[in-house]
Amino acid sequence: MSGRSLDPRPESLVDAAAKAVLEVGGLLREWRCDTSATSGVWEGDQFKARADAMAHDVLSTRLRAIDPGLPVLSEEDPDSLVDERPDRYWLIDPIDGTASYAHGFAGYVTQAALMVGARPAAAAVYAPEPDVLYTAVRGTGAASNGRRLPTTAPAPPGKGALIDNTPRPHGIARAAYEHFGYTEYVESGSLALKLCRIADGSAHLFIKDVPVRDWDVAAPDLVLEETGAALAQPDGTAFGYSGGFEHPGLVAAADPATLASVVAWHRSRPHGGGAGDEAG
Repeated sequence: MSGRSLDPRPESLVDAAAKAVLEVGGLLREWRCDTSATSGVWEGDQFKARADAMAHDVLSTRLRAIDPGLPVLSEEDPDSLVDERPDRYWLIDPIDGTASYAHGFAGYVTQAALMVGARPAAAAVYAPEPDVLYTAVRGTGAASNGRRLPTTAPAPPGKGALIDNTPRPHGIARAAYEHFGYTEYVESGSLALKLCRIADGSAHLFIKDVPVRDWDVAAPDLVLEETGAALAQPDGTAFGYSGGFEHPGLVAAADPATLASVVAWHRSRPHGGGAGDEAG
């Protein structure tokens, strides 16, 4: 990639972003053989491996080469995470699902979102192990490995599959599973991959009531939106991308009516501590 700015429109930038996450995903597969890359420590609810910083270096370098005028804000670069955000910037999570990555599971991704006017305008999410690339451009649709994703089919609460990151649902996921009478369940590590699996029809509901961060959500949020699926904070308010980077959780569903039903149920519940979930 050259240092010259490309056409600044999101539809022009998404292909270059896709190439960047594909390159990083290939490197992540290689690095899994290196224990020094996969070793790390837990920092609160986040597992941090050396590969996080390695992936950040490559992904941020590739994105800056696409357009040197676009800042890169990253989970792995705390100095970049300022409250007064640029009008246009890349928001990246070099590895979402680091614990899955480091411990030999398939449920991790690398991802980038082009943010314009406090909303994702283009997105690329790559899951290296299943070799699936999700892309989206605001107003033009979403795709999986280049094939356009259809509008998600409505699935009333209890129909279809609930998705979470543990072998069996627990915490708020278990409460929703039992309350609405779900019989299908999908296990997936990365938060972003869970959201993309709702967008591609593999799952139908995801609920999380512990903190999530903008870099986990921005890219798959656009994939969801472009397929007609819906996402909100647990109280039903929109998931915004301004000010602080942390939110109290989220609800994502295959259709807005299901989202509204689950939010109404969640509001009626006694509020206590949430169950942990891997977010990056």
